Amino acid sequence: MSRLLDAALARAVTLPSAAVHAHVEQLRRRNPHVTPAELIALLEKEYLLVVQGSGGAVGAAAAAPAVGTGLALTLTAADVGTFFAASAAFSLAVASVHGIEVQDADRRRALLLATMLGESGAKAVVESGAMTGLRGVRVGQALLTRMPTGTIARVNNRLTRRLVRRQLAKHSGLAAGRLVPFGIGAVVGVAGARGLGRTVIDGAREAFGPAPLSFTAPVRVVETGEEPLLIATE
Repeated sequence: MSRLLDAALARAVTLPSAAVHAHVEQLRRRNPHVTPAELIALLEKEYLLVVQGSGGAVGAAAAAPAVGTGLALTLTAADVGTFFAASAAFSLAVASVHGIEVQDADRRRALLLATMLGESGAKAVVESGAMTGLRGVRVGQALLTRMPTGTIARVNNRLTRRLVRRQLAKHSGLAAGRLVPFGIGAVVGVAGARGLGRTVIDGAREAFGPAPLSFTAPVRVVETGEEPLLIATE
């Protein structure tokens, strides 16, 4: 199961930065007077709708009498992948609002893991010693723009172990809940997905802190092998 989890994480962080930025800009065009804080609130609402819809649909399908247990478990695994992908897109969109654009898969993975773990994710990063010398810097900003490559690798190992212990247990419980008679499974799927989504939202708030007061052109993060180089974009 840990290999499935690792593969889902690897796929989730491959979303092109251009697609993330385009979606954020599309929301701004639809809401021309929106502030950064209001835009993040829109992203949070949108994200919850996506994960709840996926959880409910898989719950209903998996609990249908004609669906065998093997197919039901396959549907649940697909739902985990959808949840990871949606969570990655959401966390990267929040980073974009905060003026950060990052391509590196390892940094994206660290951010995804930290937000999926909620407040305990930020705590785990601090406990790893990775925030040493970064007083006053939020975890999300540190992961994406300040930490050396080797530190990111160490943080990812720590966060992955914690995710396997905690989040995998939650997903496994939800999977069992979806294999109950049709109707109840859908309710468990929606409620469970909403709970997991709320954890990610809380994790993003903890990682990035309050929204910026105004929109700025994002900085592009370029890997150097040590601390990354930040390049202002037009």
